[in-house]
Amino acid sequence: MTHALANSGKRVILLTGVGGQVGFELARSLQGLGTVIAVDRARIDLSDLDQVRRVVREVRPQLIVNPAAYTSVDAAESDVDTAMRVNAQAPGVLAEEAARLGAKLVHFSTDYVFDGTKSAAYVEDDAPNPLNVYGRSKLAGEKAIAAAANGYLIFRTSWVYGLLGKNFLLTMLRLGAERDELRVVDDQFGSPTWSATISAMSVHVLAQAIAAGTAGDKGWDMWWERHQGIYNLTAAGVTSWHGFAEAIFEMSGREKRPVVVRTSARDYPTPAARPGSSRLAGEKLAAVFGLSAPSWRDALHQCLNERRAR
Repeated sequence: MTHALANSGKRVILLTGVGGQVGFELARSLQGLGTVIAVDRARIDLSDLDQVRRVVREVRPQLIVNPAAYTSVDAAESDVDTAMRVNAQAPGVLAEEAARLGAKLVHFSTDYVFDGTKSAAYVEDDAPNPLNVYGRSKLAGEKAIAAAANGYLIFRTSWVYGLLGKNFLLTMLRLGAERDELRVVDDQFGSPTWSATISAMSVHVLAQAIAAGTAGDKGWDMWWERHQGIYNLTAAGVTSWHGFAEAIFEMSGREKRPVVVRTSARDYPTPAARPGSSRLAGEKLAAVFGLSAPSWRDALHQCLNERRAR
């Protein structure tokens, strides 16, 4: 069936990680761009590289979109092999298989490729210097894709949250209902980014690629040749984890809110070191694709409204 789809004239899009925050959103928003083959970890486990190759060869997509990742930052410190296999080797395999098919690849990376010491926002060409295994594994994945792919986009994002899975938003809402006081770090800075924002902006970019030509034709290939590379994709504006928590409770509509006390990252040591600043500049995405992300506060407000509507 998948082979027939690949030859039916419809663009076939292989989407991984549909059980995750970004993958869930992409499964909905990619629908208008082609025939989406959405797979979860049960169908394609990125720690099984042979399975990754097998599924890509079965589906024969023209486009692979890969939000799947090993995201347990602290666990990665003691589970180095799995983190590297999922975040570094598997993206390389996807890139190799995509190139073999003449397909293109979209991949999602992280602010954790940087050490967080820059006083200004990071641009795409800044030298990476990850502080932890997770960051090193994601950087290795970026390099593997650049070495093997024949047309790729890598979107670096940060502080991702949404309405499913494990993330800071849902943790704060749960703890806020249980406790009168929460201590939240106020000396790490970044841009909280809603998974729906990541999905929507990614699809806007892909719509431009599709408008340039049918998959496999000269216009399509030329578009990817001109635009391939790394792009920062985060919400606009910057806050601390404390500021993010305060905004969550401010916008949540709950009458009972916990007191959110400022604290330092030094008071909460973790197995994996975190960058002090995760600010990513969005000028390249705006200049190349004409896209500007919403502010993190506006996106958070919309996300919480959607949660209430559900």
